[in-house]
Amino acid sequence: MHNLDPHTHESLTTMREVMDNADCLITQSDVERALDRMADEISADLGDKLPVFYCVMNGGLITTGHLLTRLGFPLEVDYLHATRYRGGLRGGELFWRVSPEIPMAGRHVVIVDDILDEGATLAAILRYCEEAGAASISTAVLVDKRHDRKAVPGLTADYCSLEVVDRYVFGFGMDYKGYWRNAPGIFAPKGL
Repeated sequence: MHNLDPHTHESLTTMREVMDNADCLITQSDVERALDRMADEISADLGDKLPVFYCVMNGGLITTGHLLTRLGFPLEVDYLHATRYRGGLRGGELFWRVSPEIPMAGRHVVIVDDILDEGATLAAILRYCEEAGAASISTAVLVDKRHDRKAVPGLTADYCSLEVVDRYVFGFGMDYKGYWRNAPGIFAPKGL
């Protein structure tokens, strides 16, 4: 028998209870169909452009992986990890945890993320891409959260096949307290 740290055991129990009691908002099969639609649209628009796809870490990891396997044309892949200060002093400035390695100048860029919620970081990434001289910039997100709190009025993703209600969501890249990015579908904790 293994001796478990009580905090680890409690966390494991809590995380399992969150999943066991969560509301499934979008099933895995609906996610798969949405990714198929997104891939078809991206292929039609960019299949002859030699684009570079930038995965926004950590949330965009699963969506990017599943999306790229559906694209049957040559492309490059990179990732970026950005954050913003929200303290009010420098609220819109982007800080790179990991900056992109593949240069964007003159390239057709696709930014891939899990969700468009308020979109402040995504908006800052788009400004960075413009300043870097990208030939075109597209965004692909798995889900768009319906609410009126977008950082930039009218901010939408170029490629997005799913919408979720204004609840805390997790699964398929989105986390619940750091866990359950691996959940097969999109879920909301009970009561949130």
